[in-house]
Amino acid sequence: MKGMILGSTASLALVGIGLFWWSGRAQIENAAPPPMLEEPVAAVEVPNSRPGNMIGPEPPEASELSREQQRFFRYDRNRDWRISRTEMLSTRTDGFRKLDKDGNNLLDFEEWAVATVEKFESADADHDNQLTPAEFVATAPKPTRKRACAC
Repeated sequence: MKGMILGSTASLALVGIGLFWWSGRAQIENAAPPPMLEEPVAAVEVPNSRPGNMIGPEPPEASELSREQQRFFRYDRNRDWRISRTEMLSTRTDGFRKLDKDGNNLLDFEEWAVATVEKFESADADHDNQLTPAEFVATAPKPTRKRACAC
């Protein structure tokens, strides 16, 4: 019995809201200014879509990058073919946030970056604080072995 009364009350409320909204829309439409009568627009000549014997430029060819080159350019932000220490560390902020469990940013970044700095310095053979593509190969992550099955 309660459900029937509640349902009929809700239905009446929805019908009332609908009528209120509908009458408000009618008032807005009645108050709208009439469309302005303008002179008819002169016909515009549409350009011919048939190019005839015209030929467009050749599309540019995408150069194929090796997997290692793609990885190198993810770090080399300014595309100078060198990875500075700043560029190498800038990609590590997500890892830093993962280590900062409570989100208060009290984890010392230098303590966290020790592994990255050691990896960078071990790869930087000529110790110029920049990695060439040949030096960058040494920073590749070790491939993980995939399990044959999850038995």
